[in-house]
Amino acid sequence: MNRIGLILFFLIAVGTFSEAQQTSKTKKRKGDAQTTAAASGVDDVTILGIKSKFLSRDTNSVAIFMRVDLSKPNNIPVRWKDFTDKFTLNYVVYPDFASRERLGYGNIPLNEQNVVQLSATKFMIRFDVKRPVNHATAVMLAEISEIGTTKKVLNDLAVRFNAPKLSDRFALFERTGQVVMLQNYVNVNDTLLIKDIKKTVKPLYVMRYKHDFEAASSPMNTTPRNAPRTLGVDTTFMINTSTPLTFKEEGLYYMTEDTTDATGIGLVVSNKRFPKMTRPAELVRPVMYMSQNQEINELLGTKDAKKSLDRYWLSLMNGNTDLAKRTISVFYNRVEEANRLFTTYKEGWKTDKGMIFIVMGPPDRVQRSKDREVWVYSQRANFSEINFTFNRRANQFVEDHYELQRYVEYQPIWYPMVEAWRTGAIRD
Repeated sequence: MNRIGLILFFLIAVGTFSEAQQTSKTKKRKGDAQTTAAASGVDDVTILGIKSKFLSRDTNSVAIFMRVDLSKPNNIPVRWKDFTDKFTLNYVVYPDFASRERLGYGNIPLNEQNVVQLSATKFMIRFDVKRPVNHATAVMLAEISEIGTTKKVLNDLAVRFNAPKLSDRFALFERTGQVVMLQNYVNVNDTLLIKDIKKTVKPLYVMRYKHDFEAASSPMNTTPRNAPRTLGVDTTFMINTSTPLTFKEEGLYYMTEDTTDATGIGLVVSNKRFPKMTRPAELVRPVMYMSQNQEINELLGTKDAKKSLDRYWLSLMNGNTDLAKRTISVFYNRVEEANRLFTTYKEGWKTDKGMIFIVMGPPDRVQRSKDREVWVYSQRANFSEINFTFNRRANQFVEDHYELQRYVEYQPIWYPMVEAWRTGAIRD
């Protein structure tokens, strides 16, 4: 395999799976970092993850928005200079994931013009990339390096300079219109904008769907599901870009320039607590990944979801209240993270990635290519190494829809993990 193929296909988890690695391993990293800080007296800043998106600026360039999530020992806020003084950013543009021909490159100064601090641990970098001659599409490989060390984090982004899709030109921004929202969900009554670089005002069609999408099926279920060919539209209305917008009802919203467009911008609007789940009727459903059919039917058919759920967990833990509380906490923390990291056109816990993440935890490393992502889990009690392969599938609502490649051979791996949940043996 050539150089760029190797780089992009074997990116380490912190670069490609950065979002999922971030929170699930934060506690361990904080503990390790605290020990290190106590020993050295130095507060190290660590990159937990990178997420990026492009927006067309004109026919000759795109604007890149890159969010960097950081951490510091003892949960200390990261100062602006902690980031800008410690790291450098450069990028290389290639024709595609399989080529090593360099079409362009650049070093981005991390200064007041390019870096904005979003929160105590999040920063947004914005810079422009020029269109290579005779290329309408390309892959940008960005590298954030720690000065004075060999540590670096990579992030790849497929870029379309001809901007054929609405999402190539418009994106969701927070209410100020300054910060790109690099997620597929918002909460009811949140204020946001859909806008492009030029703040164009134009009408968009909006369709709202109330459809309750199914959760992911078992990794061993190789029988294709009969998905509905069409979804019933509950509401249709118009909005204008670059204008503050608030959605007052939950559901899947789909925005297009024309009702016949094959792609648009999809957005899940959820209750105010999402990605956390607090309603008993909601909390019942994710346990299907670790339950028997009879248990699922009883939970879904109950009139008192809270009592049934309490009884379910206590029964699994043989009445051990402390063990039940700890396992419940670990389980629903993963559900929350799955919602935050993997929500596409449906809640993250329902997606194939969300299912694997909840049951197996974050992978030890991730291998990526153009339309494929492989999660690698290394040594565990019942296996030496196992891979879960996700293939990108075309989807009108979002671009990051992946489906798991299912095999019956997962049984000796999956069932012991499920049993570990059912006996309270899972540790985060």
